[in-house]
Amino acid sequence: QVQLVESGGGLVQAGGSLRLSCAASGSIVSLDTMGWYRQAPGKQRELVAVITSGDLTNYADSVKGRFTISRDNAKNTVYLQMNSLKPEDTAVYYCKAVVPDWGDYWGQGTQVTVSS
Repeated sequence: QVQLVESGGGLVQAGGSLRLSCAASGSIVSLDTMGWYRQAPGKQRELVAVITSGDLTNYADSVKGRFTISRDNAKNTVYLQMNSLKPEDTAVYYCKAVVPDWGDYWGQGTQVTVSS
């Protein structure tokens, strides 16, 4: 079993910053792609950013230049640095990890609220 625990969400004013963390634990030998997704009320869950085991990254157009994804393989942790936050970034942010041979695992989500 693999567990993902997110932290770092909260309430911030527009223009502010937050850093999300997602730590994976359990019977982990290695982790493949890790990523962050978000879901706003009444909307579908969408990709925010992903990072491969080789540190290749991909971002949603809406966050390019403002968000940075990174990972620490020794800690089985992925991070999302969010700068210049906008009210439209308000959502529940979910972490996802791909475990080789086991499949996809999701965290429970962390709320990010950006006030105008």
